[in-house]
Amino acid sequence: MSAVIDLRDVTCGYSGRPVLQGVNLTVEEGEFVGLLGPSGSGKTTLLRTLLGAVPIYRGSAVVDGFEVGGKRRPSVGYVPQLETIDWNFPVTVEEVVLLGRAMHSGPWPWPRKADREEMLRLLDLLGIAQYRHQHIRGLSGGQQRRVFLARALIRNPRLLLLDEPTSDVDIKTRDDILHLLVDLNRQGVTLVLSTHELNAVAAHLPRVVCINGGVVADGPPATTFTSEVLRRTYGGDMVVVHQDGMTLVADRPHAMDELRTTAAAPGHERAHR
Repeated sequence: MSAVIDLRDVTCGYSGRPVLQGVNLTVEEGEFVGLLGPSGSGKTTLLRTLLGAVPIYRGSAVVDGFEVGGKRRPSVGYVPQLETIDWNFPVTVEEVVLLGRAMHSGPWPWPRKADREEMLRLLDLLGIAQYRHQHIRGLSGGQQRRVFLARALIRNPRLLLLDEPTSDVDIKTRDDILHLLVDLNRQGVTLVLSTHELNAVAAHLPRVVCINGGVVADGPPATTFTSEVLRRTYGGDMVVVHQDGMTLVADRPHAMDELRTTAAAPGHERAHR
């Protein structure tokens, strides 16, 4: 395997003010990694740094073999938070997806036949082909996330970055998205996603990186989720229980019973299995 992401002593931020300091992070080809931390901890900043959208004040960042900010761009797909989208912009589902190929469609300003065929294949794969002519504003949150996932995938990226892809959706949609990401990972796509959901998402990933102004801890949830690490990440005490090969976290002792019931429910499985 080779490193798809290699950050060494990276300090980055906005307007000269650091948000993340001294970040060292290596992600190998084919890994599935979750970035975990509270709001304002730097998860989105780290993802945007990998895209070259955030200034690096110190250190080096290499993505897919290319120096971030250099002339050549790496093969990276990005799924942003839905809150950052202008839903009043008049654009349909298929138009959004085809934007992912805009820089690779050749000298003409319209999509090629191959681009449209790939767009239809992805919409069908994601179960939203019937909405291709609809305005994205009229879709549900889960459907909108699938549209922007298709936009990222149409570039055939080696690395896929996702910012809170399961936030504010129902349980079924969340599980559907996670299973879809697992399938993509099994096909060879390296995945890095940010999340604040400890038990619903992060506890079921093979590797998590806890962030709060820098890297607090890095490893599998079974060893990374400790009371001390979570205190340093979230600034408060949490209860951690390891049960039947799973790791459960709660912010108060009596909430653990509810988590144990959820973990024992049919169909609740670890994402990396």
